[in-house]
Amino acid sequence: MEKIHILKFWFHARQWIRTHHTLSYGIGGVLLITASAATAFFVLYHQPVKKEPVVLVVKKEVKPEPVKYYSPLTGNLVADEAATKQAVTAVMIENSPDARPQSGLKDSGVVFEAIAEGGITRFLVLYQQEKPQLIGPVRSIRLYDVDWVAAFNASIAHVGGSAAGLAEVRNGSYRDIDQFFNAGSYWRAADRYSPHNVYTSFARLDALNIAKGYTTSTFTGFTRIDGKASDVPTATQIDIKISSALYNSTYAYDKTTNTYLRSQAGAPHADREQGQLAPSVVVAMKVDESTVMQDGKREAIITVGSGAATIFQNGTVQEVTWHKASKTDQVTYTDAAGKDVPLIRGQTWIAAVPNGAGSITWQ
Repeated sequence: MEKIHILKFWFHARQWIRTHHTLSYGIGGVLLITASAATAFFVLYHQPVKKEPVVLVVKKEVKPEPVKYYSPLTGNLVADEAATKQAVTAVMIENSPDARPQSGLKDSGVVFEAIAEGGITRFLVLYQQEKPQLIGPVRSIRLYDVDWVAAFNASIAHVGGSAAGLAEVRNGSYRDIDQFFNAGSYWRAADRYSPHNVYTSFARLDALNIAKGYTTSTFTGFTRIDGKASDVPTATQIDIKISSALYNSTYAYDKTTNTYLRSQAGAPHADREQGQLAPSVVVAMKVDESTVMQDGKREAIITVGSGAATIFQNGTVQEVTWHKASKTDQVTYTDAAGKDVPLIRGQTWIAAVPNGAGSITWQ
């Protein structure tokens, strides 16, 4: 548009000069100057315009961090989301001297230890990703074991149980896979004598669970975090008195592996196939416990409510409070301020220590 205006100006100027030739030289000179200025402007207008270089901004593609999935039982990293919903199976494993060394303890997720009767402890052992192919000796269940396992939506493998325990586990609210009704999923070993010789495997337990439709478990596990060995350990030797010398346990902290080497009855506590037990976390819960008459003398342990507990992890010790709101609620741990205390990832060993009779010490 600007070029057109300049050309028009030049054309009309020349026409005016021709038409008004009688004008004085002075006016013609002015017009000539004006026309020259217009011509100069026209020439300048056609000078090439210096272009600024075009800068291309290339945005680097930022790939999203891969999603990580963790076992709700142990907090360990698992392959995918489906693995987090994998079925949980609990197995009652004996701990009398005739049952030692046991099989399937080391390769497990969470272990509850409590007195069965007469000071003899027994283990409620939970598995999710772990799949040992030899587990046992398998023994009977108690009512408090059912209370603890209820929060995990787990199948419960056992050989009978106390009257109160069986009444609860058979009431239709649990995934009961008692050997009494599923004999083909268990066998008796020839190298041990009854009743310390019942064994099972995950080849058989998984097949049984699938046949019954117990293929996934939905539950809230313990709060978990990554573990890191403390630069200044505060508890490297733990002593838990639960009943008598045959069943009392000790743990020696191994900073290299950030685990606790377990011993009982004054000797390393070994899994027959996998070696010495070494949980990542040791929890000692103080519980009210008494002997009652049911179908014989039985231990009664109060599982619902709250009490004192001590957590050992990363080479440190922390005194906390345990809580369990109902049979089906998970056990939780809080500090003095009422804040949740997370446990580090890995196998967790929980000992139910009787108030008054038991003790927990460390150095």
